[in-house]
Amino acid sequence: VQLQASGGGLVQSGGSLRLACTVSEYTYNAYSTGWFRQVPEKEREFVAGITVSGSSTYGADSVKGRFTISRDNAKMTVYLQMNSLKPEDTALYYCAREHATVVGVYDYWGQGTLVTVSS
Repeated sequence: VQLQASGGGLVQSGGSLRLACTVSEYTYNAYSTGWFRQVPEKEREFVAGITVSGSSTYGADSVKGRFTISRDNAKMTVYLQMNSLKPEDTALYYCAREHATVVGVYDYWGQGTLVTVSS
């Protein structure tokens, strides 16, 4: 199982970033994937998820209308397009694999990619 997140960086408030999660082939074709974020001393927060077919997506209220999750089957990559970024979006962002049979439980995680939004 391999999930590798990339694309983080420093951006000004109101700007955009696109995060990428490269997934190993078996995992990409068999499991739903999600993005999470975490800031120091706070619990990890769910950001967005997408089903293995790509037919359903869902996101946290805090990012609805600003963030979009998508899949690129040719590249076996899950993207998180982040627009209208705010300083409170600053966090370490992770992608993760959803458990095969337990919805909402994520069992494998990639390393994080840091997003910093300056005001």
